[in-house]
Amino acid sequence: MTRTRKFRVTVDGETFEVEVEELAGEGLGILSTAPAAAPSPPPAPPVARGSVPSAAPAPRTGPASAGGPARPAGGPRATTARPGAGSAERPARAPEAVPAGERVEAPLPGTVVAVRVAPGQEVKAGEVLVILEAMKMQNEIVSPRGGKVAAVTVKKGDTVALGDLLAVVE
Repeated sequence: MTRTRKFRVTVDGETFEVEVEELAGEGLGILSTAPAAAPSPPPAPPVARGSVPSAAPAPRTGPASAGGPARPAGGPRATTARPGAGSAERPARAPEAVPAGERVEAPLPGTVVAVRVAPGQEVKAGEVLVILEAMKMQNEIVSPRGGKVAAVTVKKGDTVALGDLLAVVE
């Protein structure tokens, strides 16, 4: 004898109606899942006088099992500012005349921890030009070809964004 039961399940703030079939001696098996019709938001917790309520977690776009981890829905994201990070604190660089040659650009955002070459220096293909630190890892940025360094546009301590010009090799 099989018996079907319906449950309302909330996962990461999204509510689903789940239909479960009870099998004799085999436990429960899921028949279907469907998003519930417009779940009502939970009541706000009481806030003590003089305190600031914390922000609610960002809504999720779907269950984590749907092709990877659930990601927050669009809209503003909370960020933590730290000195020296972000474009708001980095002064805009004036456009400079860049010498002809192959541009070596930042493959990821990070902080320049070392500049290993100077303009006019001869380099070989694969020689380290700049070392970028990103997420506590140091990344060696190498010359794409042999030649002479025409320009170096960064210095130790600079914060660079993806695609920022680091050097030019003639």
